[in-house]
Amino acid sequence: MSIKSDKWMRRMAEDHGMIEPYEPGQVRHAPDGHRIVSYGTSSYGYDVRCANEFKIFTNVHSTIVDPKNFDENSFVDIQSDVCIIPPNSFALARTVEYFRIPRNVLTVCLGKSTYARCGIIVNVTPLEPEWEGHVTLEFSNTTPLPAKIYANEGVAQMLFFESDEVCETSYKDRGGKYQGQTGVTLPKT
Repeated sequence: MSIKSDKWMRRMAEDHGMIEPYEPGQVRHAPDGHRIVSYGTSSYGYDVRCANEFKIFTNVHSTIVDPKNFDENSFVDIQSDVCIIPPNSFALARTVEYFRIPRNVLTVCLGKSTYARCGIIVNVTPLEPEWEGHVTLEFSNTTPLPAKIYANEGVAQMLFFESDEVCETSYKDRGGKYQGQTGVTLPKT
């Protein structure tokens, strides 16, 4: 298994639609010229953006967080260019980019250091062979202060690992419950 370079990503994105929309370079400035948290192709990864759809965890209903019986009222939905995450809480978002992972590739999502240095952690999320969809991202605010996430700017990096052989059973073959997800997707069992 080997980690894949920018040339490989460009070929996979352009020829096979692996990442849409795909940014072949590293974008560090908004169209108006102000600096942003970078996104796009890096040397050995791809920095994704989060869309402007957020689900912010709330304790208003004092329910138990149960992945087998998840209460959708545990979140407040907002659509905004920024998301303020309460202290010691978390929010869900989704990537702007839609992924189609090849059968011989495993993708791992890691948080960007700009956010990590502020106490904002992105949960590590694997994208299995033949999974496709928008990635649902979880941002944990580990600080005692409110934290800000910016929509349409870089939030996490995807690393692509290509195997020498294709897997026997892919995520698609198993009929994975998150296959083809769009929007911010809550836990399913």
